[in-house]
Amino acid sequence: MKSKQKTNRLSSPLNSIVRRRNNRLRQQPTTSSSSPRSEEDVQALMQTTEGVIFIAREPITTTKLVQYARLRNGKEARQLIEHLNKQYDKSNCAYRIEQVAGGYQLMSRPVFSGWLKRLEHTAAPQRFSAPSIETLAVIAYRQPVMRAEIEAIRGVGCGEVIRQLMERDLVRIAGRSEELGRPYLYATTRTFLALFGLGVIDDLPAMEIPMQLELPEAA
Repeated sequence: MKSKQKTNRLSSPLNSIVRRRNNRLRQQPTTSSSSPRSEEDVQALMQTTEGVIFIAREPITTTKLVQYARLRNGKEARQLIEHLNKQYDKSNCAYRIEQVAGGYQLMSRPVFSGWLKRLEHTAAPQRFSAPSIETLAVIAYRQPVMRAEIEAIRGVGCGEVIRQLMERDLVRIAGRSEELGRPYLYATTRTFLALFGLGVIDDLPAMEIPMQLELPEAA
């Protein structure tokens, strides 16, 4: 009950702003989507966007931001996020909005990580064994990739390691190969992107991975 009351106190000013803006929008239904926003509307939209991102439990896409904050399009959503980040940087806020896992999330700055680890409810950092890291790296850079390719690169069997990575929602089955027997193809997940702070998989640092491998005949 206490947490619910706290949420209501935090959200009540935002709710009043949203109600006023929605009333204006209903009173002007014929307004062109290309007409410029008033300064008051821009400020209200920034607060609404901030509130939606704040309450989201996972990175939220621009499509959902447009839907929930009643924005015009993804371009406007990105512009509002840029304005919010400029305000955060100007006032030296301890947080900013980061692009991660294909969406946007309100995150604390890295400099405060040591302090935040002291909080009891903060999730402990995930631990990975060397085989898990190696297997995950191969999948990330070669996806979608067959198990036989992973094992050819690592030189050892990877079935159990892949299963463990799938249980942790870091690896998923992305389809089947056209090779003999149609083996599964593996790829990374949005959880992987969020865990390593990546917006998209192309944000991975450049690394040379062999493109052609001589796979065992049994593969």
